[in-house]
Amino acid sequence: MSVNNPQTPRNNYQNLLTRLGMILKERFSLEEDKEDERAIIQTISRGIEFRGVNLWTLIFAIFIASIGLNVNSTAVIIGAMLISPLMGPIMGIGLGVGINDLMMIQRALKNLSIAVFISLLTSTVYFLISPLHIAQSELLARTSPTVWDAFIALFGGLAGIVAGSRRDKITNVIPGVAIATALMPPLCTAGYGLSTGNLYYLPALLPFPD
Repeated sequence: MSVNNPQTPRNNYQNLLTRLGMILKERFSLEEDKEDERAIIQTISRGIEFRGVNLWTLIFAIFIASIGLNVNSTAVIIGAMLISPLMGPIMGIGLGVGINDLMMIQRALKNLSIAVFISLLTSTVYFLISPLHIAQSELLARTSPTVWDAFIALFGGLAGIVAGSRRDKITNVIPGVAIATALMPPLCTAGYGLSTGNLYYLPALLPFPD
């Protein structure tokens, strides 16, 4: 005669945790729609270089951002951040670190340095010739970055990694990351400082001096 062992409360609890773990694993899994690793590397690698179209787009975006800061227009500044191709070499640095590719890191750092130099030069030239010389609130707001800006950049970068690794790209994420990390305005603010000879505006380039 066989006796059926009833489920103990401990076993019920373990089964519940197992089912819950499986549900959470399925819900948060990133395996679905994952792009081929080689395709991801090729896509990001193409965006690293700053020449031709990327370079001209950067220059125009810097002019737009500088005008936005000059006339105190948040909408214009956001538009410039959407246009800017600055995310390319930054994502290249992140990918190079992730896959331990020293050559990619060096290439991305070189192109980021070129982009920063061109951005500073363009914004400095603009503010030198601009008839508006008063620092508006949008410009002053970029002179005191804090540690919270670093956290925003961190989580924005993580969102960019997830979106960039999908086969069907989530097209609104990368522009959103560019806006959240606010790369353009600090460069333009530093350019304003260079054009006026006022070092007060140069901390805009620092990660978080406060």
